[in-house]
Amino acid sequence: QVHMVESGGGSVQAGGSLRLSCAASAYLDSRYVHCMGWFRQAPGKEREGVAIIFRDAGGTFYTNSVKGRFTISQDIANNTLYLQMNSLKPEDTAKYYCAASENDYCYSNPTNLYEYKYWGQGTQVTVST
Repeated sequence: QVHMVESGGGSVQAGGSLRLSCAASAYLDSRYVHCMGWFRQAPGKEREGVAIIFRDAGGTFYTNSVKGRFTISQDIANNTLYLQMNSLKPEDTAKYYCAASENDYCYSNPTNLYEYKYWGQGTQVTVST
């Protein structure tokens, strides 16, 4: 069974920083993973893709609202994904999920939830004014 566990969430004031981590179990074979990413869902809103990293090409995708503030990175050897979040804003408040895709369609549609087979349970990020 593949398990993905997020950590690092919490409550911060606007302008602060958090670093999220996502540890995937050894059952997630990195040879078959094409994309890994962070998604978030705020109350009453749809889940949205925030930052995606493309395993083969090494490129990244960021949604416009986080560009220049968030950085996604990975430690392939340890099957760990990170999201450094700086200059946090109240609108960043959401539950953040990590996900992994073994479907290479994720390259052309990186924020499509249905491309991602494996998901964590999420970690809450709350940004106050």
